[in-house]
Amino acid sequence: MKRKLLILSVLVICIATLAAGTLAYFTSEGTAHNVITTGGVEIAVQEWADEGRQTPFEDLTGIMPGMTVTKIAEIRNTGASEAWVRVKVEKNIRLQGEGTPDIGLVELTLNTTDWTEKDGYYYYSKPLKPGEVTAPIFTAVTFKPDMGNEYQNATATVDVSAQAVQTANNGDTVMATKGWPNS
Repeated sequence: MKRKLLILSVLVICIATLAAGTLAYFTSEGTAHNVITTGGVEIAVQEWADEGRQTPFEDLTGIMPGMTVTKIAEIRNTGASEAWVRVKVEKNIRLQGEGTPDIGLVELTLNTTDWTEKDGYYYYSKPLKPGEVTAPIFTAVTFKPDMGNEYQNATATVDVSAQAVQTANNGDTVMATKGWPNS
């Protein structure tokens, strides 16, 4: 009898082991691969030499005191996301001879309706949608008639550098915006 009980016990243990082994086959596994792509902000500075915006601005020579040249500077949103825009405009004069140039003798016709100056930057008041272009930051450069002989053969430059940040989740106005690049 003990032998039958032992055989029955071994048989029950074997069946239990087999049953537990088959339970392992009743499991499941799965993997999900999710791709999330962030948006991007891209802009381009455009400079034009005519009101119709047909001729890109190129370097000029032979400018005399008292002259005004058309130079329209604006920013285009070339990215896929709406952006806030700010611009830094830097004027410089390099004289041929000795002396310190007066930068004030080169005057810009600035657009203070759509642009606000703060901390050395001009901030565009409206969000710029993809494909849109800002109103011009300035439309002309005037060389004042006060320029004396020390300005003969001088080189004047007006550099425009623009920055943009996302509008999404980034303030209700350009002045409340965070995340501007360090310059």
